[in-house]
Amino acid sequence: MAEEKPEGTAPAAPGRAAADRTAADRERLALEKKRERYVWYYLGYFLFGIHIVAFVMIYAVRHAK
Repeated sequence: MAEEKPEGTAPAAPGRAAADRTAADRERLALEKKRERYVWYYLGYFLFGIHIVAFVMIYAVRHAK
């Protein structure tokens, strides 16, 4: 069965559909870029924290009596 459009709706222009797709793609790419930046921040903080813990442990072992 063919899909019927409700009365009073105009068919979408082909140029508008393409513009909507490119706008959606730009928005998706911007969100992906933002999330990737957050991943790098979390990775950096995690690695920094591991090094701090390692230095504290080295200090504790070297100064143990």
